[in-house]
Amino acid sequence: MSDSNYKSLISNTTQRRGIYLLPNLFTTAALFAGFYAIVQAMNGHFELAAVAIFVAMVLDGLDGRVARLTHTQSAFGAEYDSLSDMVSFGVAPALIAYVWALKGMGKLGWIAAFIYCVGAALRLARFNTQLDVADKRYFQGLPSPAAAALIAGLVWVMNEYGIAGSDVKWLAFAVTLFAGLTMVSNVRYYSGKDINLRRSVPFIVVFLIAMGFVLIAYSPPEMLFGVVSLYALSGYVMSAWALLRKKPSAPKAEL
Repeated sequence: MSDSNYKSLISNTTQRRGIYLLPNLFTTAALFAGFYAIVQAMNGHFELAAVAIFVAMVLDGLDGRVARLTHTQSAFGAEYDSLSDMVSFGVAPALIAYVWALKGMGKLGWIAAFIYCVGAALRLARFNTQLDVADKRYFQGLPSPAAAALIAGLVWVMNEYGIAGSDVKWLAFAVTLFAGLTMVSNVRYYSGKDINLRRSVPFIVVFLIAMGFVLIAYSPPEMLFGVVSLYALSGYVMSAWALLRKKPSAPKAEL
């Protein structure tokens, strides 16, 4: 083998390894964001902790897409992603909620935080075991990133308006329980995985997406919390609508 061919082989191997590591680097970054959120919550910097959760959400959404685009999916990456999600969307939000508002509630506070934490763990375990049989268009139960964003959004909005966690501890308690229990429920949530980004769309759709980014940039806490709250409620709305459609109509009375 000539020197040029040998160098080309080494270069191609290095490139393949770099692409293989790329999705795991995004996963590591998401894990760091979750760890950073925990550290900032312990130091009382709740706004930074909440923002770090949203950063972890973005990074978590990228790692899987990067893996599919570069054809570098692996069992290791899937397991690593689940462990990262448990830290960023399970442990971190539970700790943030507890330190921010639930700590002063005694046993009720840490029980609510634990229910959320175990709900995230069960949600991730169920998701991993149902990958091959689940309907890709829907999630069963509230996804853990959305549940984490619900808590982080609440913290961020209250901090934006100067409201201490102790002043809204019962609201934080209710939101934490709602998020934890909804993660392990059978309520279905639209996943968006059937959206084809390569398909052409009307101009108005692009315009509305751009306006959405403008609104989020104008007021991130309120807009992000509002969007996540609507998504968290959408599953229950769809379930109620499905029940109403299946409900048999009352027979007409004979004259």
